[in-house]
Amino acid sequence: MGWCAQCKRIWSGLFPVRLHNWNYQSWKRELSVSKRVYTPSLEPSTLLPVMFWIHRGGFVAGSGNDDFYGPDFLVDKDVIVVTFNYRLEVLGFLCLDIEDAPGNAGMKDQVTALRWVQKNIKNFGGDPDNVTIFGESAGGASVSCHLLSPMSKGLFKRAIIQSGVLSCHWAQNFETRERALLLARKLGYNGQSDDDLLNFSKKAPVESLVNIRLPLIMSESICKDTMMCFSLVNEKRFANSESFISGDVYECMRKGIHKNVDVMVGYTADEGATCLPMIDEEDIDGIFNRYLESLVPSAIRHRCTIREQLEVGRQMKLYYFGNSKVNNENVIKLLDYYSMNSFVFDTMLWIKHCAKRNENKTYLYKFTCQSERNFIANTFFKSKFIKLVKPLVAHADDLPYLFNTKIGNLSQDKDSKGFSMIQNVTKLWTDFAQLGNPTADDILEVKWSPYTPERGDYLEIGEKLIPGNFPDKEETSFLGIDIQTIPTSNITIIF
Repeated sequence: MGWCAQCKRIWSGLFPVRLHNWNYQSWKRELSVSKRVYTPSLEPSTLLPVMFWIHRGGFVAGSGNDDFYGPDFLVDKDVIVVTFNYRLEVLGFLCLDIEDAPGNAGMKDQVTALRWVQKNIKNFGGDPDNVTIFGESAGGASVSCHLLSPMSKGLFKRAIIQSGVLSCHWAQNFETRERALLLARKLGYNGQSDDDLLNFSKKAPVESLVNIRLPLIMSESICKDTMMCFSLVNEKRFANSESFISGDVYECMRKGIHKNVDVMVGYTADEGATCLPMIDEEDIDGIFNRYLESLVPSAIRHRCTIREQLEVGRQMKLYYFGNSKVNNENVIKLLDYYSMNSFVFDTMLWIKHCAKRNENKTYLYKFTCQSERNFIANTFFKSKFIKLVKPLVAHADDLPYLFNTKIGNLSQDKDSKGFSMIQNVTKLWTDFAQLGNPTADDILEVKWSPYTPERGDYLEIGEKLIPGNFPDKEETSFLGIDIQTIPTSNITIIF
């Protein structure tokens, strides 16, 4: 027996998307982006808060459909949920640094969807003045970008960032024209000019522009952290076009997010599980014991000299493996390294930037729920040989506590272990969306205080809700998280 009230999907359809000059015949099916609106009531007595979901998928895959993102748990808390699709991979993020292909088309699709909500959500009982955007992984990084983008300003009141921010290495693209050229060469392109490259890309079959993995530099071939060939870019400004985001990512963060927007941000306990399937047993000696660069955070690999990289690699290897070589028994420690390198470091850096300006109320969490609903690690991130020493709370394991997913054959029983945790998580999320305070009343018997640099307040969200200070302090301290150590250009992080 399920526990959710019947929610009503009162509208599903398409809205037109300005293609930002990608308006050619072979991509006509990209002219519209689908979205879905779910509501607990067709005629609410007062306008309802709106939760606008941006799906995950590394900017290369995914959709907002209800196979994974069933809205029942959230709609049961008297909010309207909007989901949608946006263009991905080459279709959404090709960038040639020219006005006809400036990049971030997928992000501009998201802006178009937000603008549609502002104009139309009242027709569905929603409050356009109380919109919360939320997303996980690539969706979380997208949310953090909307908090900075001039195109998104004023389109939402609150934001929830789950497991990903714009400064995560996998969310940022660099040498974008070179990547586009590399792809075109693979498809037979022999031209030289940007116009030739653009015209060639326009004529390429859509099927040849998906599932692309083309390493641009050697470290992308050997290192096992997640690589996205096409993702967010620092756009070049053009006089006749809107830019989604321009400028160095760290400088943008220093300038601060949109004022008076409340924010929740956090991560799961074992984010690095995403990298476990990429590691083969022969990689232990073939990569991790051979190349110190394999244990260098991506931000440093992309911006620092080889000598600096080697020094960082030595210190990272010493921290995680001591004086031992990487072996079958201790290789599981890579889970902690990848969690920090790919997610936690940048999340903590982001919230320090945000809190330092004291212009936004920001809440930090660490997600540790464990029950039958934690199926992500065993389904998507199962290692070929690494022995787990504990149950994981993997990247995306928070989603089955927010959404009624059809994947995983999960229990809908009120007596199941996950039931009370679903109730807690959805109340935190929807109370934040409604009121800007995730623990505004005493029902959960806990007070979640906003994060400050001095106190480092956060909430551990598990079977119990436990307030604390400075999560993962030892590792983040070792990694030298201090906004003063990251200058505007030629980033170096002092360990």
